[in-house]
Amino acid sequence: MTNTTNQTTTDTTIITSFDQIIINANLATFSANYGFDVHSNSKENGKSTSENCAPYGQLENAAIGIKDGKIAWIGSNEQMTPHLSHYQATQIKDANGSWITPGLIDCHTHLVYAGNRSNEFEARLHGASYQDIAAQGGGIVATVSATRDASIEEVFAQSEKRLVALLKEGVTSIEIKSGYGLDLDTERKMLSVARQLGDKYDIHVSTSYLAAHALPPEYKDCADDYIEQVCEWLPILHNEGLVDAVDGFCENIAFSTEQIRRVFDVARSLGLPVKLHSEQLSDIGGSALVAEFQGLSSDHLEHLSETDIKKMAASNTVAVLLPGAFYTLRDTKLPPIAALRKHQVAIAISTDCNPGTSPLTSLLLAMNMGCTLFYLTPEEVLAGATVHAAQALGLSHKGKIEVGCDADLALWDITRPADLCYQIGLNPITGIMRQGQWR
Repeated sequence: MTNTTNQTTTDTTIITSFDQIIINANLATFSANYGFDVHSNSKENGKSTSENCAPYGQLENAAIGIKDGKIAWIGSNEQMTPHLSHYQATQIKDANGSWITPGLIDCHTHLVYAGNRSNEFEARLHGASYQDIAAQGGGIVATVSATRDASIEEVFAQSEKRLVALLKEGVTSIEIKSGYGLDLDTERKMLSVARQLGDKYDIHVSTSYLAAHALPPEYKDCADDYIEQVCEWLPILHNEGLVDAVDGFCENIAFSTEQIRRVFDVARSLGLPVKLHSEQLSDIGGSALVAEFQGLSSDHLEHLSETDIKKMAASNTVAVLLPGAFYTLRDTKLPPIAALRKHQVAIAISTDCNPGTSPLTSLLLAMNMGCTLFYLTPEEVLAGATVHAAQALGLSHKGKIEVGCDADLALWDITRPADLCYQIGLNPITGIMRQGQWR
C-alpha cells in the first residue's frame, strides 16, 4: 500500500463497529495526511517541491470505515479483511480496484433562475459583445425579468434540472447565488428555492446573497440608492436563515469597490463571509477589497494583478477560476496562473452555471477546460473541485478523504485520477455517497 498511515487505532472493537465499510479501493484523498501537497499549484515542471508527497494524496488497496456520516477510519485492505465477517453484505461496498475521490464541490453557480438567453448566444456569434448586450437591456437584467415573473414553483422546476445534471457527475456540495431578483421578494424567492433544492436532494447547499449583481431598471442612474437597498435587505434575509455568504459584481459594467465595500461592511456586522466577482473584464481592485475583508474567494480573475495576488495570498483567499465563461465569451485574456502558483494561492474550479455566459452543468467538463484552456494540471483541477472548492465555501469538513471529514465520496470507473479531466463527455461515475449513505 502506498503512503498509508493509519489515522486511528485498529483495535477490533473499533474496526468492527462501522456503519459502512469500503474495501478494495484506490483513494485520491487530497489530504496532507497522505502526502497531498496543499501547495500543489506551486509545482515546478509538474513536480512538487515538497518531500514525501504523493500525487492526489493517493492510497492504493485501501479501505474506509464510516460511522455516523463521517469518515472514521482509513487503512489498508489487509487490515480490514479479517473483520469482514462482522458486517452484513449491505454494509460492505467492494470498489473492485476503482478510484474514490471526495464528492465534487461546485463552488460558484447561478443555478437558480428562470428563462432562457440562447438569443444572446446567437447575438455574440454575430459579433455583439457582453457589454453591447447589457447596454441593450439583455444580460443579467433579462434573466431578472424572467425570474421576477416566474412563480417559486416554476423557478424550482427549471433549476432542479440543472442541479440533477450536476449531481449525476458526483457533485455532493454546491454553492447557489441569488442575484436575478434585484428586489427583496425575488431575492428571497431564489434563496428559498436554493434551500428547497438542498432539502429535496439531501446535499449541502451554500447560499450567497448577490443582490449587488446588476442595477435593476427601476434604479437606472441611481446605483448608490440601489446599494442602500441591498444593504437593507441583507439583514432581513439573513434573519430568515437564507444567507450563508455575501457576493457582489465589482466591475466597470456593475458596481465600484466603494459600493461593494458598503455591502461588505453590513456582511461583516452580521458575521457573514464575503466573496466577489472580480477582474473579469477589467482591474478595478476587487480582489484587494476581498482580501481586506479576509474573504473566502475572488472569482473570474482574468485581469488580476500580481499586487492583488499577494494580498489574496496573505488573506488566504481562494482564486476561483471559471473556464466556462472564458470559453463561452471567447475570451483571450488568461488568468495569471503562473503568478497564482508563485504566491501559493489556492485555485478552485467551478462551472459558473448561469444563463448568459456559462450555461454549463458539467463540473467534469469545467475541469477539462481548466486543463485545456488555462493549462492547469489534472491534480490542480481535481484539487480545485474538491479541497480548494471546499475552502472557497468555508467548509473545512469537506473536500478531502480524511478521518473526521464528512463521508461525501464519489466512486469512479477509471484507471487513474487524471481520467476525470482527460475524458470529454463520458461520465464514469459508479457510486455516490453523501453523509455516509450511498445514493
